[in-house]
This record gives sequence, C-alpha cells and structure tokens, in this order.
Amino acid sequence: MPEITRWSLVQLEFPEDCNIILGQSHFIKTVEDLFEALVTSSPSLRFGIAFCEASGDCLIRRDGNDEDLVAAATANAEKIACGHSFLVVLRNGYPINVLNRIKDCQEVCRIFAATANPIQAIVCESAQGRGIAGVIDGFVPRGVETGEDEEKRKFLLRSIIGYKR
Repeated sequence: MPEITRWSLVQLEFPEDCNIILGQSHFIKTVEDLFEALVTSSPSLRFGIAFCEASGDCLIRRDGNDEDLVAAATANAEKIACGHSFLVVLRNGYPINVLNRIKDCQEVCRIFAATANPIQAIVCESAQGRGIAGVIDGFVPRGVETGEDEEKRKFLLRSIIGYKR
C-alpha cells in the first residue's frame, strides 16, 4: 500500500495589503477561467493567479492583471508544489467579492482558504506527488466575544467596510 513519506507546513507569503484564495482544480483551463471570473468582477481588482498542473508538462500556469501579484502567486505555487492546486492573490478587493464566481468555475473542486491572515498549507507527499491536506489560517481564538466586541464587529461591517446597513 502506498504511504505518505513526508508531511510539511508551507508558509504562504503575500503582500500585506492583499488577500489570497487557495484552492484545488482539475484542468489546464483553470487559469483562463479564473482570470475571466476575476477580471469581470470589478474594474479596480488587481490579481495574480498560479495553477500547478498535475499531468502533461506539469508546469505552473500563471496569469493576472498585476505582474507583482502574478509573481507572488507563482512563488507560493512553487513552494506548495501540489498538483492541481491554485492560488489567487487579490488587491483592491476581498475574497467575499469573488469567491462565488471562483466556485462557479466548472473545474474548481474546492477552496481551502480565503484570507488575509498568515496562512500555512499542510502538505503531504508520497512517491507519486504532493497534495494539500488542509490549511492553518490565522491564530487560535483568544476568548469569546463580549457585548463590546459585538459592537466593534457591527461597526466594522456597517461603517468601515459598508457590508451591512
């Protein structure tokens, strides 16, 4: 029976003013379809995409409308090096603005994380290749929300971000 030969944590790195979306897909046209989903979602959205091909040439396919973000996505894809994984680095927008469009891409299988937090990919390796088993997104809880914390959350959503009325 095949065995996992190695487990590792891969620390993802991206610009401080960005969010990332880490997912799994299954087909070479992922990069083109993700590009279309993102570029048509907002004229101000800046992004880079990298997709690790798992068959054929096994290349990291990349695209985007911001070369620095394409480079950041590609660097993270090289570190993860897991077949059929993809990474999107976003600026001037949030995952909540594009996540459903990404999930609607026919070849997208799953989303592991969508975050601006420090994030680590949990990667396992076998003789065949590497895969993402999960992620560590951010930090552990420090307590339970108080009434004051609830007010701050509501203020952030309504007054700062404008997502609620």
